[in-house]
Amino acid sequence: MPKSKRLMELMMTVNRKRRFKVQELADEFGVSKRTILRDLQELSELGVPLYSEVGPNGGYQVLRERVLPPIAFTEEEAVAMFFAVHALRHYSSLPFEAESVSALNKFYLHMPGDVRDRIDSMKHRVDFITPTRRGDAPCLSLLLDAAVRQKVLDIEYETKESEAGCRKIQPVCIYAHNGLWYCTAYCFLREGFRVFRCDRIRTASEDTSGTEKRDLGEIRLSRKEAVMPEDPVRLQVELSRAGVQRCEAELWLAPMLQVREDGCGSIDADVSRGDMPFYTEFLIGLGYEAILKSPEELRDAVRDRLTGLLDRYR
Repeated sequence: MPKSKRLMELMMTVNRKRRFKVQELADEFGVSKRTILRDLQELSELGVPLYSEVGPNGGYQVLRERVLPPIAFTEEEAVAMFFAVHALRHYSSLPFEAESVSALNKFYLHMPGDVRDRIDSMKHRVDFITPTRRGDAPCLSLLLDAAVRQKVLDIEYETKESEAGCRKIQPVCIYAHNGLWYCTAYCFLREGFRVFRCDRIRTASEDTSGTEKRDLGEIRLSRKEAVMPEDPVRLQVELSRAGVQRCEAELWLAPMLQVREDGCGSIDADVSRGDMPFYTEFLIGLGYEAILKSPEELRDAVRDRLTGLLDRYR
């Protein structure tokens, strides 16, 4: 086997094994221990973070920050990867912010000049628009790590109506929508699943009180647990075709939206009574494209809000 090919396969092997002995690699590649030691030295010089351990049970291990082997991209693949990362720049916070910038620079700086010229021209022809939000979400990386490792977190959470309060949560997933980051998590205070705005999570730290975590390993982003409303009331709304189209743009509305064959639709679901101010503003924004059937208290809130707006223009 040519040395260059052996080094490439060796890099992939040590990344996969993470912990190994020289004799194991020598047997696997059919070369001497001395050859493997020289190869490992070359990999270390190339940036593969190897750590040697002495003693009868010693060997080598790869540190956590592993370096992936070189991957050959076509020009079209490289451009696509560049713009996939470039599109994230509209978000003020990212789970891997520094790493995203580093990856983008590597793609750009190591491309031939004509490909860079092509990318520079395409920047003014294609974009992935996301509303720019002012609020940062400093705990994104911690929330994602807790979701992956199923950790319980203590957070300081600020709602729209009140000052920050303490919660104990076990994150399930994080997702971005309309320029904002959200975290679906099991809330130990409410004893159910809730969705938290990540920019309203002021602080987060791993729980040290010994709270027993729940088994959420089977829950996936595409199959989130239903968020049960607090103090539920029945929301019933009839929607025109234009109303349906506007509601389809709201991710949180998808489970409640029912669309008929003619393109019109309806909302018929339980919602939290505490969210009435939000639904008041949302329904007013739909204007003539929605007819609110119930609850009556929400109809009263819409009328009061519209009367107040009318008074401003008298």
